[in-house]
Amino acid sequence: MSNPDPLSLLNEEGRDKIERMFSSCEEIVGLNHVAKIISGEKSHSGDNQLNAYIGLEPSGKAHLGWMILAETMQKMLDEGVNITVLLADWHAWVNDKFSRDMEKISLAADYMSEVFRVLLGHPKEGSGPGEIRFIRASEMMDSGKYWERVLRCSKNMSLSRVRRTFSIMGRDEDSSDHDLSAFFYPALQSADIFELQIDIALGGMDQRKAHMYMREVADRNKWVKATCIHTPMLSGLKGAGGRMDSYDHKMSKSDPNNAILLHDTPKKLDKKLRKAFLEVGNDNSAIYEIAKYVLFPRLGKLVVEPKPEFGKPSEWHNIETFISAINDGEVHPFDAKMAISRGLQEILTPISMYFSDKSDLLDTMNLITGSQ
Repeated sequence: MSNPDPLSLLNEEGRDKIERMFSSCEEIVGLNHVAKIISGEKSHSGDNQLNAYIGLEPSGKAHLGWMILAETMQKMLDEGVNITVLLADWHAWVNDKFSRDMEKISLAADYMSEVFRVLLGHPKEGSGPGEIRFIRASEMMDSGKYWERVLRCSKNMSLSRVRRTFSIMGRDEDSSDHDLSAFFYPALQSADIFELQIDIALGGMDQRKAHMYMREVADRNKWVKATCIHTPMLSGLKGAGGRMDSYDHKMSKSDPNNAILLHDTPKKLDKKLRKAFLEVGNDNSAIYEIAKYVLFPRLGKLVVEPKPEFGKPSEWHNIETFISAINDGEVHPFDAKMAISRGLQEILTPISMYFSDKSDLLDTMNLITGSQ
């Protein structure tokens, strides 16, 4: 007998609430947990408060993918969900970020908090409905139960099972046989979710394997199994190169020339986008992903402004017609790229203005990442 549709548990208001919260997600796994809470059952923490979490390694400067995460975070805040941003400092140490320099990792955590504050419009901070809190893993690990949870999340999991999750760290399956700590990473991430009594685990699609590991642990231990929501990933500007299931092709701060950083100047944006992969007849391009997932949701349109001798300005209001116009020759790829650049300049201006008043923090990040 098939499981009933989780939405069947809800009235129209409840279904609308879920649609508003998760409309920007690419995948939802285990929706029934959230549906039951909205219909009146207790949450993981034992009350009616929905608690969401996202775990992030403090590892470098912010790129455009953070805006996609922030969009779903904002929608959940608007619906009264409490969100914990776990600044995963020890996870970053395990993953060799900043050569395991915890002072640098801590500075990156300070910076990460500020970026999400500005992306979310400085929401109220706390543990109540519609509020956000920033917690460091190093603080949470002092809990007397935390390391017990890590052990329970590791018990009866084979090394081959753990290796299959290594893409969550940006590693190949065979890359860490010399490093035992890496094998605890998925157990740490799962323990975080159980320790925080989370109802909704948020991440990009690259975190799916970690969340599936957590759900397997929950089944084995008969623990509460959080709903997992996954947002789309942006490809690197150079185009897809690696295996799609490993997200080797994703936009990453580790390769600044292949990514849009939130602090990129207009000049840098123009330079990067001129070089970005965009091929007529090929719908796989970061240019289209940026338009679809970042610009159209925020601006509602893209304005293409070619030089007068090459055509008239035009407006585009959805990704389908924008792609068709390029494939049909109505819009030149170069003009499309410059439209993307202008759109990005518009939405990134508030971030630039905010950090102009916090130049010391950005200067510190530039120093420890070796960038400008």
